[in-house]
Amino acid sequence: MAELGPSTPALELAAAMRTRELSAVELLDACLASLDATNDEINAVIWRNDEDARAAAVEADRRLAGGERAPFLGVPLPIKDLTTVAGWPVSYGSRGAPADPSEESELVVDALRDAGFVLCGRTNTPEFGVITVAENLRYGITRNPWDTERSPCGSSGGAAAAVAAGMFPIAHAN
Repeated sequence: MAELGPSTPALELAAAMRTRELSAVELLDACLASLDATNDEINAVIWRNDEDARAAAVEADRRLAGGERAPFLGVPLPIKDLTTVAGWPVSYGSRGAPADPSEESELVVDALRDAGFVLCGRTNTPEFGVITVAENLRYGITRNPWDTERSPCGSSGGAAAAVAAGMFPIAHAN
C-alpha cells in the first residue's frame, strides 16, 4: 500500500486502521497538519475542535484494539456548517446567526458517528446554502485548491475543497 494519509481514500484508511497499519491518532494528526498547511489559502474549514477530535481518535484506537469493526472507525470527517452537531456552533454561514452551540445533532450526524467517523470541524458553505458558490460574509470565500481564482461551488464547497486539497480523505456533504 502507498503512503497512507489525508489523500488516501477513506475505505483504504479504515482498512489500514483495522489491521493496525495506521492509528486513528496518527491519521488525525496528518489531517490537522495538512489543514494547518493549506487552509489559510483555501478557507475550506471555518471551525475546528482539535481537543475533542483527538479524544475521539484515541477512543477509536481503543475500540479498534478491542476488535470493533465499524466501517469507518477512526477516519476523520469535517461537517459542513449547515448541519447541527450537539455541542458545536452552527452559523449557517451567516452573520445573522448567533453560532450558539446546538442542543441536538441531526440524524445524519448520529449515523456518521455510528459508522465510526471522528468528527473534527466545520466546513465553509454559502449563507444558508442558497447560492451556488462557497462564500459568505461571515467566513469569506472558499477557494478551489486546483485553481484558487475559482470557487469549488455549491453548498458543500468547503467540504469539496477540503478533500481536493488533501486536508481530509472525506467530508460531509449533502
